[in-house]
Amino acid sequence: MKTNKLTKIALLTPLIFFTSCTLFNLPATGEKSTLGEVTPYTPEIKNLPAPKEKIVVGVYKFRDQTGQYKASETGASWSTAIPQGTTPILLKALEDSRWFTPIERENIGNLLNERQIIRSTRKEYAGNDANEAALLPPLLFAGIILEGGVISYDTNVMTGGIGARYFGLGAGAQYRQDRITVYLRAVSTSSGEILKTVYTSKTILSTSINGNFFRFVDTERLLESDIGITQNEPVHLAVTEAIEKAVHSLIVEGVRDNLWANKLANPTDFDKIVANYRTEEKVNDQRIVGNKFPQSNRGKWAAFGNLEAFTIKGDYVDAKMNIGGKVGLKYFLSEYINAEINVSNVTIENKDIIRRNVFVSEVNLEYLMIPKVKLSPFVYAGAGTFFLPDKPRYKAQVGGGLEYLLNQNLALRLSSQYDFGFTDDWDGFVNGSQKDQGVRIGIGVNYYFGSKKANN
Repeated sequence: MKTNKLTKIALLTPLIFFTSCTLFNLPATGEKSTLGEVTPYTPEIKNLPAPKEKIVVGVYKFRDQTGQYKASETGASWSTAIPQGTTPILLKALEDSRWFTPIERENIGNLLNERQIIRSTRKEYAGNDANEAALLPPLLFAGIILEGGVISYDTNVMTGGIGARYFGLGAGAQYRQDRITVYLRAVSTSSGEILKTVYTSKTILSTSINGNFFRFVDTERLLESDIGITQNEPVHLAVTEAIEKAVHSLIVEGVRDNLWANKLANPTDFDKIVANYRTEEKVNDQRIVGNKFPQSNRGKWAAFGNLEAFTIKGDYVDAKMNIGGKVGLKYFLSEYINAEINVSNVTIENKDIIRRNVFVSEVNLEYLMIPKVKLSPFVYAGAGTFFLPDKPRYKAQVGGGLEYLLNQNLALRLSSQYDFGFTDDWDGFVNGSQKDQGVRIGIGVNYYFGSKKANN
């Protein structure tokens, strides 16, 4: 009866998910055409203060300069990694900004041919006034030419994932981060001088979440169920956002450096925008690829507190896990290595047999693997003492986990630790040659203070 219930549940689960597609935002029917999505920078460039007079600009070619093809696991792919229509994207961004009057230059040959057809047609049917009728208004000429393009597409800048499986039931998540880079420069048509060059980048995120169930429900019957979803950020939108950011930067830096001084309707309109841009530049100067920092952003000292679940691996059965606490202090010998001292309280308990509250002190050396990144793994090892009622018991421990730096001073930590006893009497019972051991799982915070370490 139990097996039948389990079978029904496992078979119904995928059905429930697929009949409730909105849970995963899955498309159940075809969608009609819609207006294109906007990026976070679309309203920013649209809401810039309007100039007194627009700047006439020409864009001959703003294209993919990477020459890179899409990665393929099945063989060669002749599809490009970057959309080839980046010139129209730039022209749209220039138009949205209301700062520029873009003129047709990418297909200037088509425009000139059409104007020649107009002149020929008018002249043919104009009679005596043929020469006057054939005249057309002159073409606008650009005071500035915009050049540049998408100059790089870096794949797998960061990859990672997490997952777990227990008794045939598992779940996992993976991510991959790519990166595009855009350069945009303004060139004076009167002198050929490069007035301003700006550089922007945008990451492209791909994520995958999946779950599965795998179990033998009978000696010859295997039950298996899978479900998952993958989401890829559109490359087109990433390119659009990077180009819009470049146009925004070109305008703001031009105002800051007085390139557009005669175009401003009211110079004070840009004071706050320029101040915010300078703040963004200062933050960006301290950042390199992968959200890393040229210098470790952690202090030389750290105080920490953890909530820890502890269970003993001793001679009695039915060991229980109890919550305790740990506090301590760290001193960084270098940006990678710190020395730590801590005290904690743990409960040794086997159901209906023994229960002891014990104070523990430890000394550890910890290695922070990538201190220039906000999310860093760490490992540590050291020695400690269990202060039992009769006499102290000595031990060694190893552990590790992940630390995420929330801000300059505060970090969140997930950790696990294994305690190796040198004796077999933590629980008051000696049986065999196996020493008593313990397992801890903890969550806590680190508070960093003191002067910042120099870059090693």
